[in-house]
Formats: sequence, structure tokens, C-alpha cells
Amino acid sequence: MQLNINGRNHNVEVEADTPLLWVIREQVGLTGTKYGCGVAQCGACSIHLNGEVVRSCLLPVSAVKPGDRIVTIEGLSRDSSHPVQKAWAELDVAQCGFCQSGQVMAAAALLRKKPKPTDKDIDEAMTNICRCGTYHRIRAAIHRAAGTKTAAADVAADAGNTTV
Repeated sequence: MQLNINGRNHNVEVEADTPLLWVIREQVGLTGTKYGCGVAQCGACSIHLNGEVVRSCLLPVSAVKPGDRIVTIEGLSRDSSHPVQKAWAELDVAQCGFCQSGQVMAAAALLRKKPKPTDKDIDEAMTNICRCGTYHRIRAAIHRAAGTKTAAADVAADAGNTTV
């Protein structure tokens, strides 16, 4: 089977029911996409499939059609210059960092659909779990990437607080 991942074609030999996450990590060697829960709840495995954010831990590789485009965190930008990645770094969003590749992928997909999201839009779209509880910094970073920063969120993020 041939997969287009981050703009490159990869030939892989795997069972049809192999989760896409394991193909990306083990067969292709892109380890930025993480395994978190294995039941598509936490979002650590989030990738883009044809521009839509999907959780790859339960998606069988057989569900990927010829011509589908897969983008992982490694393909979002080669040099971390994507606005979401820049905002994440500027606001020091990550604590442990484990969930962050999935969070960034979900945020990038949100901004592609809604370039100027409201807090409500962010709350509805960002369903990934962060065990460290950096949700306020995540929200502030999304606003910063969109150029719509809110005063309360930026103050909290700049101060390193996770509550507003």
C-alpha cells in the first residue's frame, strides 16, 4: 500500500487493520505523533487527513484511500514556523509536552476552518486531553496564532498560570 505522508509517498506492507498511528510511527519512522490512550479519546495521536484532524490510533490503514494526504506534526512545517507552533513556543504552552503534537495539529485544523475563533469555537474544537492542565495557555496560543489574543488569556499565559 502507498501512503502520502507529509508530501512524500511511502510504500508500506502492513495488515489492513493496522492502526494508522503504528504505520506512521513504526513503518515510516515519524515519531512526533504519540500514542496516548488507544481509544481515540485523548488526541495525542491527532493528524490531518485531507485537511481534517483525525485520531490515528483507531483508524485502520485500510481506511486511507489512494490520493489521501496525511500530515503529521513533522509535516506541519519543516522549521516550526507554522503560526500555531510559533505561538506555542512564545507562550511556553507545554509542560510535559506529551500531548502537544496532537494539540498543535488540532489547533492548526481549527484555524484553517475558523481563522478568527472565539473562545467558544476553541472549546468546541479542542477536545484533546492535557494531563498537565495547560488549557488556558492553549487557548491563548490559539488566539495569538490567529491574531485575536484576549487580554485575560494572554496575561494568564504570560504569567505561567493555568487558571483565569
